[in-house]
Amino acid sequence: MDRAIRAFLDVLAVQQSASPQTIRAYASDLAQFQAFALGVLKPSGPLVLESVAPALIREFLAARDRKGEKKTSLARKLACLRSFFRYLIRVGQLEMNPAEDVRAPKLPKHLPQVLTKDEAGALMEFPVGTKRESLRDRAILETLYSTGARVSELVGMNCDDINRAEGVVRVRGKGRKERVIPLGIVAREAIDAYLAQASIPTRQSSGPSSDAVAVFRNSRGGRLTTRTIARIVAKYSRQLTGGAIHPHTLRHSFATHLLDEGADLRAIQEMLGHVSLSTTQKYTHLAMDQLLALYDRTHPRAVSATDTSEGIKQKGSR
Repeated sequence: MDRAIRAFLDVLAVQQSASPQTIRAYASDLAQFQAFALGVLKPSGPLVLESVAPALIREFLAARDRKGEKKTSLARKLACLRSFFRYLIRVGQLEMNPAEDVRAPKLPKHLPQVLTKDEAGALMEFPVGTKRESLRDRAILETLYSTGARVSELVGMNCDDINRAEGVVRVRGKGRKERVIPLGIVAREAIDAYLAQASIPTRQSSGPSSDAVAVFRNSRGGRLTTRTIARIVAKYSRQLTGGAIHPHTLRHSFATHLLDEGADLRAIQEMLGHVSLSTTQKYTHLAMDQLLALYDRTHPRAVSATDTSEGIKQKGSR
């Protein structure tokens, strides 16, 4: 199993262009499962792939569940095992996938957190001043909200990716798939102001793509990390809401606000880089919830007769 795991992770990295985060997560999940299997089966030698049965995988997930692991984490571990054994079948090391018929844990349905349009507009205004860091942070917030890009896509953005004439930017998403998405004029102006102040060239002069000029950089000139971006968003969101929000909240807000304004769901799917339309459809539920809440607050016939009479009584008592 050791050799099989190493080969599988190599395939993820080289052939499938999986992100470093995905590879780390899968490596951790497979190591956990291997340790559990060794403890249960107690083989006299190395763990043999054929000894893994569906019951063992169910026991593994149940053990992790008893330790209080989240349902989403359990679902990821099962998806990892299914992919791993599917790979082994593909290369001829196994004939059947023991994880295929294991039922995935039922996940709670949570609607994504979004900002209102006013909150999003206010958040953009928090980085003030003309210092390099303030201009950079303003450009980061504007770009996240303008494009709906993932944090990893923002971190990987190069100056050559921005087409100012057409008002678009090229990003590299999951599996290194490229897509071109609109970049609003406010975001473009924020980026240009930051690049000018930081004296960063807007175009790569020469050299391979590895020498591409990163848009968002730290004080030493290196490319920002996803953790740094998360800290920047959290810093300003605390001023807005009193609590930290994740950069993905701006992605959710981008999609929801477009949908509220009548944007086509397929177009939003393309801009977000979702493979499946069902992933994008969660925003329709979110928009409907907001619409119903607005209706309940504002329409004179939204409340029941009982609620209305109670309100009249309370007014009379005052």
